[in-house]
Amino acid sequence: MILAGDIGGTKTNLALYEWTTERTEPLHLESFPSGDYKSLEDILVEFLMPTKGPFPIASLEGEKLSTPSTEWGKLTAACFGVAGPVIDNRCQTTNLPWVIDGRTIAKQFNIPRAQLLNDLEATAYGILWLRPDELEVLNAGSPPKKRQALALIAAGTGLGEGILFWDGKTYRPMPSEGGHADFAPNNDQEIELLRYLRSQYLHVSYERILSGPGLHAIYEFLRDTKKNEPTWLAEKIRAGDPAAEIAYAGLQGQAEIAKQALDLFASVYGAEAGNLALKTLSLDGVYVGGGMAPKLIMKLQDGTFMKAFLNKGRYKKLLSAIPVKVIMNQQTALVGAASVAGALSLAPTS
Repeated sequence: MILAGDIGGTKTNLALYEWTTERTEPLHLESFPSGDYKSLEDILVEFLMPTKGPFPIASLEGEKLSTPSTEWGKLTAACFGVAGPVIDNRCQTTNLPWVIDGRTIAKQFNIPRAQLLNDLEATAYGILWLRPDELEVLNAGSPPKKRQALALIAAGTGLGEGILFWDGKTYRPMPSEGGHADFAPNNDQEIELLRYLRSQYLHVSYERILSGPGLHAIYEFLRDTKKNEPTWLAEKIRAGDPAAEIAYAGLQGQAEIAKQALDLFASVYGAEAGNLALKTLSLDGVYVGGGMAPKLIMKLQDGTFMKAFLNKGRYKKLLSAIPVKVIMNQQTALVGAASVAGALSLAPTS
């Protein structure tokens, strides 16, 4: 039995699998609001408590909290995709006040192997297991016969980027923190957006724009410069999830300012996806992941994204040959983490 997790700034998904070499569906899956917990360990205790799936759990001091038998079996490995840089199997999360250590988790929860991955690295592993019906194609492209690289960009609570290189036998995911690179405006409106955000932040990264909070920031920029915010929408944004309310109003055509916010968001998203494709020469494809893409699929399909993706001057022809696909399965990072945990469970002990 393996444990897989997708640890995000908004929610934490945990699942149990009987996974070795083939993709399987989770035996048990739960989602937790990350901000309601002080640590990942607190969530794991709740997830693995006896009433839900009793495993031998030890306190940090080594005292056994529970050691009952279970229908699921003993955990042999765990892997967690975490939103933040992972160094030496340890991560100080970007959008949560947590420090996660794989060795600490392995010891506390009596797991032989516990591995941390950057969340986009986990998603990259998950891409390799996706079925065609779990993807929406924005650009079919014409990839070369000889395998090249793949790239991944994913907007959600933050902005993640990743690379998969071909080693001659398989794709190997490589983590990146490219979402924190400097935002580069492409037109006068985006220059004004940059100036607006620079009045609030010392560093304006792509994540400041390509994320849930980023969509809200774009909306506020338009509100403050165009003065065209409907009162009813302002009230909805104050009472609910700003990004969700803006996206809904824009997709439904209920408010011009929301439509403009989605236009600007999709254009910047496409431009940065094109930047990533050029930097990695990902001729085998660019995947658009994260929690926002499936919800904004109608907007991503209307041509705004691809127009900006291709707007690279002399390199438009090269980029037009690159397949661009949207990941519709929002458990892709969990699938990727499970695949790594499955491989760990089969590895010989040292």
